[in-house]
Parts: sequence; structure tokens; C-alpha cells
Amino acid sequence: MFTLGADLPVYLHRDPIDFRAGMNSLAVLVQEAMALDPFQPAVFAFCNRRRDRIKLLFFDRSGFVLVLKRLAEDKFRWPRRPDLIVTLTTEELHWLLDGIDLDAMVRHPVRQYQLAG
Repeated sequence: MFTLGADLPVYLHRDPIDFRAGMNSLAVLVQEAMALDPFQPAVFAFCNRRRDRIKLLFFDRSGFVLVLKRLAEDKFRWPRRPDLIVTLTTEELHWLLDGIDLDAMVRHPVRQYQLAG
């Protein structure tokens, strides 16, 4: 299994895509539909209509890398957020690939404390 840097942003294309699309078509989709730079240090994730496949696209130093994961059974729990582009951390991407429903997860809120004076 490959690992991604912890500081790498992950952008999910919310709507399903035609899974016949290859690297070039996905890079154009990133640039035109998502208004992002496909060459930036980031991972772009896409799913099919049945939600049983995910494609990950990213550019490493010398070219594009395309990773495909197909589930034998079950479906990916794609986030149901209203944005066209959903931003995740690499940790959340690994959770998504492991079948965890990100919409059902609730983290503790970030708290800011000050010294009592």
C-alpha cells in the first residue's frame, strides 16, 4: 500500500464521474470543473455512480499517478456535503478508503484556553 504525506490536501469531486476517464481527462476535470491546479501537491479523488470504485489522481515529481480501488462488495460512503469540492485530510481519505462514513463522525471541537488571570 502507498502512503501519502500527512500535510497533503485531498479534494473530492462530489458528483460521480464516467470511470472510463483516464489521467488526462481527470486532470482536465480538476482544472476546469474543480478550478484547481492538477499539478499542485494534492490528491484528487473521484467515484463512480455505484460508489463501488474510487480513483485517486496526483502528480509526483515526474508525472501523474492514478490509483483505482474497486470494492468486491459494499459501497464507499461518499460525503454528502453540498460543496462541489470537498476537502479532506489524508487521514480522512484513508478512513474513506476503509469504509468509514465521514458524515457520521463527529470530532471533539477545537478548544482555545487562556490562563486564568
